[in-house]
Amino acid sequence: MAANKKNQFLAHLVATQGTALERYLARKLDNPEDAAEVAQEAFLRLHRLESPETLDNARAFLFQVATNLAVDQLRRRKLHLQFLNGERNHAADGETRDLNASGASPEHILGARQKLALIFEAVEELPGNVRQAFLLHRRNGLSYGEIAAAMQVSVSSVEKYILQALQHCRKRLAALYPPEDGG
Repeated sequence: MAANKKNQFLAHLVATQGTALERYLARKLDNPEDAAEVAQEAFLRLHRLESPETLDNARAFLFQVATNLAVDQLRRRKLHLQFLNGERNHAADGETRDLNASGASPEHILGARQKLALIFEAVEELPGNVRQAFLLHRRNGLSYGEIAAAMQVSVSSVEKYILQALQHCRKRLAALYPPEDGG
């Protein structure tokens, strides 16, 4: 029964928002085929949620997911072009560039990647509203007021959601990376 309700909700969302979402993405990506693909992926991500019909503002959430996917697509496109143009590995004089120009050690890079993976896991563990508020703030730079409007909740609720998310992420990091003495 719940699956049927979810499917009906998503079918309605596709029918009412699909065209607008594809037009929006086509402007962002400057390519209708890529826009259709990204829109489809955004709907699939919504489908993967346990109860998307309980989202406070499913349209805003859908468009935010699609925006994030479009930004990722644009980044991949840029990296691909850089690679094709040889900018990634070669300097103007033809010498190979140091891809680790920051001088970070391999151990430092690995540690940072592990911490980042742990943070991603921690964010995925958050309840839906908490995760949505946190990502809208941290990934998309929205203010608490903008998030409150998008999620149709109070600013106070947004503050609580973000605090809850930060506490959870810190707790997860502290479990694997205890604070050092004197730090």
